[in-house]
Amino acid sequence: MADELRIGLIGCGRILPAHLRGMKRLREAGYNRFRVTALMARRRADALRFRRRGEGPPPRPPASMSPNDPLGAEHHYVSDIHEGEVEVYENLDRMLAEAPIDAVEVFTTHSSHHEIAIRALEAGKHVAVEKPMALTCLAARRMIEAAERAGRTLMVLESHRFHLHARAAAWAAQSGLLGSIQMVLNTGIATREWSPDRVLGHTPWRHDRLAGGGCATDFGPHLLDWARQVGGEIESIAGATRCLEPVRREYAADGTVLDEIAADADDTFFAHLQFAGGAVGSLGFSAAGHGDPIALPGGRAVYGSRGCLQQGQVILDDATRAPVEELYLERAAEEAARRFPLGLRDAFALETHQFIEAALAGEQPELSGEEGLRDLAAAFAIHESALSGCAVRVDDVASGAVSAYQDELNERWGIS
Repeated sequence: MADELRIGLIGCGRILPAHLRGMKRLREAGYNRFRVTALMARRRADALRFRRRGEGPPPRPPASMSPNDPLGAEHHYVSDIHEGEVEVYENLDRMLAEAPIDAVEVFTTHSSHHEIAIRALEAGKHVAVEKPMALTCLAARRMIEAAERAGRTLMVLESHRFHLHARAAAWAAQSGLLGSIQMVLNTGIATREWSPDRVLGHTPWRHDRLAGGGCATDFGPHLLDWARQVGGEIESIAGATRCLEPVRREYAADGTVLDEIAADADDTFFAHLQFAGGAVGSLGFSAAGHGDPIALPGGRAVYGSRGCLQQGQVILDDATRAPVEELYLERAAEEAARRFPLGLRDAFALETHQFIEAALAGEQPELSGEEGLRDLAAAFAIHESALSGCAVRVDDVASGAVSAYQDELNERWGIS
């Protein structure tokens, strides 16, 4: 097994600072089994913005002002992580042929995920790709097939699963602490930072349904991955989607409208879930909504036959009431030590660690291509159900047996 993974980063946009920050924290924890050796962007200046301090254009302002939002991460450079030469490329074929890399991490708009991933896998590289995994389930299946043919690692970077609160909730549900899971709930309406006129308004592809925009496939994989972790596999989904704000605006600092953009991508979705184990659930998310935001207290809740999990607290029928994270770290210490190696808590550092370890071992990670496809299929089941007017089976969406909503996307992007 190799001692070090040489990584090329493809796509130098707004999510890259959070990934570089995670890599820096890995190094600070004493983990040295990787090195970034290449950056690729369509515009050379975008890659130079991240290579080393004192070089390239100035950092972009963060897309979010929230310290808890990855898009609010402070700017980082590869030179903040380690010393050494980093090659810059504008052409994927040239990078794959010439760069000293064993693996790539893909942070481009997800309409290009499948093409980049497949070409990298065919070139013998391991691949990690940001969520959502792909533009459609067909594209995701093609990525999985390419990884199998090449015998290489394929991982989907779903950072939310790596948070302590998510791991603790999954443990509480899966260990039987809550009893048999009966109900899974997650609702949040309107977000000041993610409203259509703010982060959504500053990300062109998020306006365009045929470019893969829309909250069901953008935010949905986060929520649905959590639902699968606490409720088990989702059997069927009945969903509804809306584009409530079809005009999105760019504002100057003084509030003057600089531009108006037409949008047809959903900014709102609701979904009723049937789980294979018998539980039921309800998810709702909207980046629209005027006035104040509202959410289920704590954002999410899980109810079982022995108690519930809400607002970060386990509340059982036997009068137990305690923070779920504390219970997890106390009662599942061995699992927690495995989930959080090196004392790390940064979700981006942890997912990168998982990818590096899997690639160096020649294995598939926990968040494999198949896992990414399950999350993506559940997200598209919301769209397929909204289009058909009836509930759809997630397995049928994953396999392609149900694909009416995605057919237009596949045709638009030449996915076959």
